[in-house]
Amino acid sequence: MIETLAALSASAAAGMRIALPLLVIALLYGNILWSQIPILSRLDPPIVLGVLVSWSLAEVVLSKDPLGRRVLLIVQLVFSPLVGAILGMAVAQVTGKPSWLVWLLGGVGGLLALVLQLVQTGWSYRLRNIPLWVIFAQDTLCVLLVLFALDAPRQGGIIALLLLWLAIRSSKEWHRWYQAQALPGQRGNPRRYKKEPD
Repeated sequence: MIETLAALSASAAAGMRIALPLLVIALLYGNILWSQIPILSRLDPPIVLGVLVSWSLAEVVLSKDPLGRRVLLIVQLVFSPLVGAILGMAVAQVTGKPSWLVWLLGGVGGLLALVLQLVQTGWSYRLRNIPLWVIFAQDTLCVLLVLFALDAPRQGGIIALLLLWLAIRSSKEWHRWYQAQALPGQRGNPRRYKKEPD
């Protein structure tokens, strides 16, 4: 059970940023965990580290600019399931779980990362201008989730499950808000007669 929470915590970090959680693992736990990371462990470590540092800096810089944030969200939306699965599998392999469970946790971790990234993208498009403190808090939470995954898996897993709960609540509120914009009698098709985009 603890191993599952640890995998969820690491995968939730990938739902916020792609390279930052991998960079934290490479810098703090590289000698313990790097050989367990699928795909990346087969590549040359200096090259991988250089790419992770460059992309982490790009994530931090682009997330502060509105246009850069749009580009970043598209890239993160595409790659977050892969990174979430990689992180979930790596944490599960460190704990010595059977291979079928490692693959299962990788799949669940990829889905969790995708859901969190979808909600993040939705909020970004709906609010248009996210405050800077929210972006810094998101970066901090991403790093903390990776640290919790390996040092305090129960707390990290609980935070990941709370984030999933918030994502589900957000999607229900968006659906309710979207239907409330429709004309009376048109709740089944809220886009009908709309002149402006959502």
